[in-house]
Amino acid sequence: MILSEKDKVFIEKLKNLVDEKELVIEAKNYGYKYLVLRQNYGDKVEQCFGMSRQGVRWRFHRLFNDIYVGAYETIYFVETSFGTSLRPMALEIVKERVAMRKKAQNLGFVDASRRENDISEPDSSDPEL
Repeated sequence: MILSEKDKVFIEKLKNLVDEKELVIEAKNYGYKYLVLRQNYGDKVEQCFGMSRQGVRWRFHRLFNDIYVGAYETIYFVETSFGTSLRPMALEIVKERVAMRKKAQNLGFVDASRRENDISEPDSSDPEL
């Protein structure tokens, strides 16, 4: 799953708050393990994220428990079936995709609409039709 821009901004802000010791990420076990945010959910946190404390908890749970842990579940399943031999290739592909996204962001939006050809009737002898 690709993260949205809002997800990326949330993670960057969360990293800053964790680095400043405003928040801590811990693992909890209530029959099953999951990640939670700890410490003071004061006004500073709400102002930093621009959302309610419940919104911060919801986005954190979705990103860290659903997406992040879920990605490792998928990796675990694939590597249980095929071993770890595919991991270097997968990491190479990921790095390439991240580099392409960064390059595309630096270039800005490029209109990728289809080129208009002449408006004549399609050729019925065309094998693709």
